[in-house]
Amino acid sequence: MTSTNLNLQNASGHQILAAAGKKYLRPGGRIATEKLCEWANFHPHETVLELASSFGYSAISLAQRYHVKVVGVEKNPDSVVRARENVRAAGLENQIEIIEGDIFHLDEISGKFDYVLAEAILTMQSPSGKAKLLAEIHNRLKPGGKFLSHELLANDKEEQIRADLATVIRVNSTPLSEVNWIAACETAGLKVQKHQIGSMNLLNLWRMFQDEGVFNTMQILVNILMQKSIRQRVLAMRHIFNKYRHELGYIILYAIAQQD
Repeated sequence: MTSTNLNLQNASGHQILAAAGKKYLRPGGRIATEKLCEWANFHPHETVLELASSFGYSAISLAQRYHVKVVGVEKNPDSVVRARENVRAAGLENQIEIIEGDIFHLDEISGKFDYVLAEAILTMQSPSGKAKLLAEIHNRLKPGGKFLSHELLANDKEEQIRADLATVIRVNSTPLSEVNWIAACETAGLKVQKHQIGSMNLLNLWRMFQDEGVFNTMQILVNILMQKSIRQRVLAMRHIFNKYRHELGYIILYAIAQQD
């Protein structure tokens, strides 16, 4: 189902995919997120700050599976409303709070957290934006708290990929190399303990069946085929992903907040 308020020509790539019905919008798919959660080793009643929580699906999954408490930050008011509805429907109001706010103003959130989760968020920021956001993440973590990140990787041709991605996803996306992602985290006082890289299969049909399930994948395909504006945008993204299939990938990182 698409949003009637969404400008399909100018919306960001992840908004287009969400409008088509896609729930898993991470470059490494559900498998990479599962590995990140395995590394996290969540314990009941620990606290998680999730950045850009969208419709609340990840927050709900974390609360249900690991019995943690989640605070989700989301800038889009419509997404906040929908996320809160989803949380209520899941009966998790006591475990999940969705805040309408800007991820660049995390200082407005009280308290510190055991974990900060950011998936496909840092990629969308400029180099200075990445540095600022990582510093804010460090400040929201308890000493020894964990930062969990899942981002787009550029093994080579970083600048060329950035320019081409910007034309199709309408966001000045800046994926980094493995070395540069680790350096960016550690500059902010987030010591990387584990990381993993792999191929990017966001629009790979087999991966979609794995991530979304058969029924939802078929519904996504119907939405893409039946709605010209969505189809044009998705095909343009797929073309760039295929063009850089040897360079583009995903990276997941597990880092510990160092004391100042």
